[in-house]
Amino acid sequence: MDYSDFIGQVQHRLQLGKQGQAVRAIRATLTTLGERLQEGEAKDLAGPLPMEIDWYLLQAESGQRFHFDEFVDRVAERETIDRQKSLFHAQGVMSLVEEVVPEGEFEQIRGQLPAEYDPLFELVGNENAFD
Repeated sequence: MDYSDFIGQVQHRLQLGKQGQAVRAIRATLTTLGERLQEGEAKDLAGPLPMEIDWYLLQAESGQRFHFDEFVDRVAERETIDRQKSLFHAQGVMSLVEEVVPEGEFEQIRGQLPAEYDPLFELVGNENAFD
């Protein structure tokens, strides 16, 4: 999948009107995830992603420890949106990442995160009421 396809998929999944909104959701989610993962894991996850996308994981200061609520807060702050919407955006981005990244790599990422992060991997309902 190339950069344009990735952006378009996120834009469609999140029902966003503009590509820039999709890019902000991707950047916010993957930068925050990159901060939470160990450096090697972030690099492994980044490998199958488009070069313009993997950079968000790779440039993050890896290995930080923070709870899921802080994850959602960071995504919301980076996107300048509310927490509920930011969780939906992060779920949409991660659902596409799950499709692009080999299953074993993705499961390693999930295994590295505590159970409180499980909601990140659950794309729920249609949240288009936010847009």
